[in-house]
Amino acid sequence: MKAAVFSLLLLLNFSVFAQEDCLLGVGGKDDEVIAEVFQLNEEQQEQLRNWSAELKIRNGWLKEKAEYLLKKHEESSVDELLKVSEEYQKILDSMKQNVRMMDKRLLTILNPKQYEFYTELCTKLSLRPIYINRSVDEK
Repeated sequence: MKAAVFSLLLLLNFSVFAQEDCLLGVGGKDDEVIAEVFQLNEEQQEQLRNWSAELKIRNGWLKEKAEYLLKKHEESSVDELLKVSEEYQKILDSMKQNVRMMDKRLLTILNPKQYEFYTELCTKLSLRPIYINRSVDEK
């Protein structure tokens, strides 16, 4: 049941962001589901909470910037609105990059079994898992 719920959440993330990456959605309303599905230990859960809080701050600032941009140009000409839409898209892209960055951070602290479970879920949903380099640098 938990895997089915989480699979649905991954699918929703896919449709919202319209991209091929298999996003977990760290910082969203489903952090508890992430912790439960992947059976995160206390240390991992603490990191998840910290990164979620960081993402809310990062994207909160971007959201305010986007709202200001729209409000500032409510009465603008069509040509000006086209320029504004490009700036707005850049803000949205930054927000998406922040989400991916936080997901990647979480993926780096998953143990091999947890990461394998993640990749299996992504594959079942025909999404591309975020690759984490787990090689050890032996210099």
